[in-house]
Amino acid sequence: MAQFSVNPMRFDPYKNYKFRVKWDGRYVAGVSKVSALKRTTEVVKHREGGDPSTSRKSPGRTEYEPITLERGVTHDTEFEKWVNKVWNFGAGLGAEVSLADFRKDFIIDVFNEAGQKVLSYRVYRCWVSEYQALPDLDANANAVAIQTIKLENEGWERDYDVAEPTEPQYTEPE
Repeated sequence: MAQFSVNPMRFDPYKNYKFRVKWDGRYVAGVSKVSALKRTTEVVKHREGGDPSTSRKSPGRTEYEPITLERGVTHDTEFEKWVNKVWNFGAGLGAEVSLADFRKDFIIDVFNEAGQKVLSYRVYRCWVSEYQALPDLDANANAVAIQTIKLENEGWERDYDVAEPTEPQYTEPE
């Protein structure tokens, strides 16, 4: 059976380097890395007194791993605006946290080599638990300055409304 229903000639899986992150209805500038989407379900072991000496197993609580976003330092303030909703150092007493809107949902869109959206994941009820505004600065280094946010979340799901697109076929020039 073909791995791709719309593009049966496609053999290779999608690459991990064409993606964008969106929150508040717009794409966030410069995101260069997103950590893996990972969830773990605890195993609950149990047995009855008359059972053999082996345990039965059933699913318990499911935990969703935090997601880390990285991007080069620019003048764009999207990371910092969200971080400041969780803890704003300069705010007055009682105004340090924006309880009404410190959580956000966001979307991760994945694209094929032709730039067509092929996958989309929605991540729910996120908030920033860790923020790195600047990396170590080193006058002898030759690197991009990276800032990161770590997002706690309460779950994610694939958007099944994003269908496999018909990929353009290459034709020889005449």
